[in-house]
Amino acid sequence: MGNQKQKWTAEEEEALLAGIAKHGPGKWKNILKDPDFAPSLTHRSNIDLKDKWRNLSVSSSAPGSRDKSRAPKLKSVGPAPPNNPNSAPDASRTPNVTSDTVMDHPSNNALDGKNALRYNTMIFEALSTIKDTNGSDISAIISYIEQRHEVPPKFRRLLSARLRRLASQGKLEKIQNRYKIRKDTKLGTKTPSPKQKDIRLRQNSGALSSGETVEEAAITAAYKVAEAENKSFLASEAVKEAERVSKMAEDTDSMLQLVKEIYEQCSRGEIVLLA
Repeated sequence: MGNQKQKWTAEEEEALLAGIAKHGPGKWKNILKDPDFAPSLTHRSNIDLKDKWRNLSVSSSAPGSRDKSRAPKLKSVGPAPPNNPNSAPDASRTPNVTSDTVMDHPSNNALDGKNALRYNTMIFEALSTIKDTNGSDISAIISYIEQRHEVPPKFRRLLSARLRRLASQGKLEKIQNRYKIRKDTKLGTKTPSPKQKDIRLRQNSGALSSGETVEEAAITAAYKVAEAENKSFLASEAVKEAERVSKMAEDTDSMLQLVKEIYEQCSRGEIVLLA
């Protein structure tokens, strides 16, 4: 064993690679004891397997290392673009930026979301105050707004975008770069009318007052029930008294009738026998 001068055969290399695939690198004793690989590696030792595996690893990784060393050179060899300040940018790579694309930028959309209501209010205020039957142009609208409100930089572009948006939504009517309010457009936001507010306040106050006086109402109802029961009792007692008085009256009337008859008999000289 351990004859390092003996050349490795293809069968031995295949057995070594199969053993490494099964047991892993470094498990040379396990590979030599494995009955699947031992017959092919009878003339090899642990050191032979280790050295052969190192040689195979180095030979297999050598081309890759050369490629890696060449990779940075290939990147550096590539021609760099001329740094000429006078050179114009490539038209094919420069995006065609228009006013519409600027207005549709996400930042502008976010701005619209924050200030849309404010801009709409100023636009409708200006158009309703100017009241030009032919419509008002952007300059007239901006002049009106700048006199009454504090506007941000580049307000003309922002206002122009809002006007086009309102026209596309059908809230404004555009006639030859002039804008006016449509007749069927409702100005302002949907806010409850004063009557609706009063009704809601009354309903809320009524609910609160009713909630606060539930206990008082229950006590009052109990008093009323007790009072009604008392009155019913008094009425029944009064009826009984009336019946008793009526019976006494009937008895008295009968007694008077009897006395009258006795008196008449005595006046005629008749003898009256009282039982």
